[in-house]
Amino acid sequence: MSDLILAPLQYPFMVRGLIAAIMVGTVCAVVGTYVVLRGMAFFGDALAHAILPGVAVGYLLGNGAREPLFWWALIASIVSALGIGAISRNTKIKEDTAIGIIFAGMFALGITLISTVRSYSVDLSHFLFGDVLGVSGRDLWLSGSFSLVILLSVFGFYKEFLVLSFDPILAATLRLPSKLLDFFLIILIALAIVVSLQTVGVALMVAMLVTPAATAYLISPRLPRMMFIAVLIASLSGVIGLYFSYYFSLASGGVIVLTTTLVFLVVWAWRNVHFRNNYFGIMIKRKKGIHE
Repeated sequence: MSDLILAPLQYPFMVRGLIAAIMVGTVCAVVGTYVVLRGMAFFGDALAHAILPGVAVGYLLGNGAREPLFWWALIASIVSALGIGAISRNTKIKEDTAIGIIFAGMFALGITLISTVRSYSVDLSHFLFGDVLGVSGRDLWLSGSFSLVILLSVFGFYKEFLVLSFDPILAATLRLPSKLLDFFLIILIALAIVVSLQTVGVALMVAMLVTPAATAYLISPRLPRMMFIAVLIASLSGVIGLYFSYYFSLASGGVIVLTTTLVFLVVWAWRNVHFRNNYFGIMIKRKKGIHE
């Protein structure tokens, strides 16, 4: 058993991959709690796909180098996030409609730009489906710096985000700058998506934002505990998924997401069985009380 665990750690790319998986799992879980609590899953999905033009532009201008892709994806995500916020708040158009407009437009632009690259199916596939084993030391430092900024921002505005998520009326009563905080949270989600880009890819990004946090919500609705459980689930899923991908030669991003999904299904099934047993237990006690 120890050999199975220690053998992959002999390779530096595996160690970097594990660090990246834990880091991404932590960031996505913390930010994802607000995504789940505020019903922003569709927004996260749209934003994950809206960075595609940035990836394409970065590839074209950087001649295939990976570092420009990160910065251009970051620009595309922030522009998309602010665009969705501006359209939904300054017009009569609802937020889900604004998300659909920006999502469709940016994704179509990304596909059009990618189609100009003859070898895009090979060169850019790892950004669509993830390549955690290809993370370099420089990628780790870059992603780690932004991850630290995200986590410090979330904990710095913890109380404000908490009030906005659970009681918007109280937030208005306290005269919190709700619109400004909403924009700030949107930007943090955009940053989290870009940080996670290379680990699970564009296609699977929304699962890392939503699934661990949704699983944690089934276990505990209290925000601090929910964050902790979500981080634990996401990090362990990243490590387990990476080991499975190593030993069975499977796509790392897909296996990591499948692991989080399996954990969700197990918790969901346990909750249903537990609720049903409690329900029947209460009904039996009531019937006994009536007969007595």
